[in-house]
Amino acid sequence: MSSTLFTAWGYEVSILEFVAAITSFVGVWLGTTGKRITCPWWALSSALYGVFFYQVELFASAALQLVFIAAAIYGWKGWAPTGVVPGSLSVRNRRNIAIGTIISVAVLSPVLSNIGAAATWSDAFLLIGSLVAQVMMVRQKYEAWIVWLIVDLAGTVQYAMLGYWFTAVLYAMFTVIAVIGWKRWYDSLRN
Repeated sequence: MSSTLFTAWGYEVSILEFVAAITSFVGVWLGTTGKRITCPWWALSSALYGVFFYQVELFASAALQLVFIAAAIYGWKGWAPTGVVPGSLSVRNRRNIAIGTIISVAVLSPVLSNIGAAATWSDAFLLIGSLVAQVMMVRQKYEAWIVWLIVDLAGTVQYAMLGYWFTAVLYAMFTVIAVIGWKRWYDSLRN
């Protein structure tokens, strides 16, 4: 692990975790604006968090960072230079996404257990839910923010229970940002 930058709530915050959290916060906040500049921040924070999560044996969360990097590249190429033009999903697509998420988490959880991951069903949900939200985000669907809200709440709980307090606080802030993003993108869709 990286050297300790400071101690918060009895938890040693590494330089790596701190820098990853700051770049991630900036990237997620920029995501609410729907501007393309979001994408490089996503890629950088994902690379940093990928290393951190691998070091603490949260393998699904580490793998997820590769998806985020790919999504950042796709978003950079797919979003218009002027930014996002939000759309919405059909009711059928919403239902299929929910069913697919539940089934995927049920399949991935035992795999994580078998490889000795630090968390199983919660980390599986963070991986699958984040994957779903990220795909919806790069496809410019405002419902992505609703999924992010749920995923970020779950992440807040998981990281707090595992004692990664700094990252838990970050995910709590992400939860608030998800509400802001949802409102901004939904208002943009209505206009």
